[in-house]
Amino acid sequence: MWHHGDYAEITAHDGVLIHGRSDATLNPSGVRIGTAEIYSQVEQIEQVLESVAVGQTVHGNERVILFVVLQAGLTLDPPLVQRIRAELKEHRSPFHVPARVIQVADIPRTRNGKVSEVAVRETIHGRAVTNREALANPQALELYRDLPQLRD
Repeated sequence: MWHHGDYAEITAHDGVLIHGRSDATLNPSGVRIGTAEIYSQVEQIEQVLESVAVGQTVHGNERVILFVVLQAGLTLDPPLVQRIRAELKEHRSPFHVPARVIQVADIPRTRNGKVSEVAVRETIHGRAVTNREALANPQALELYRDLPQLRD
């Protein structure tokens, strides 16, 4: 058996459709988590259009940060944050529960439409994104730079 964290669907005829690939593996408290495990749960919540999860290193430890794009006109509020956390805890594990949930207006993507988790992770850590030219919307990275919610 081979597993590497892709979004996949087994069809009625036992075929496999690969829908996308995750850049990053999260490692909170030494537990390896594929970001697809988070997306598949969070994006079932009707208010959430899409999301991107990254690891943020704080004091030598990694914590999960979840950025969400919500349906038009909605604002992330404490009840929705609690629902997101509760769904992940119940249907995944306590390690999947993000330390921070932050609303953003856009998620950076490569020219072929793939979410760029690495670019988000590098940006929140204040590091240069080396492949900006591969992004279809590099301006989206500014939404992730110097966020007060990520300071501890």
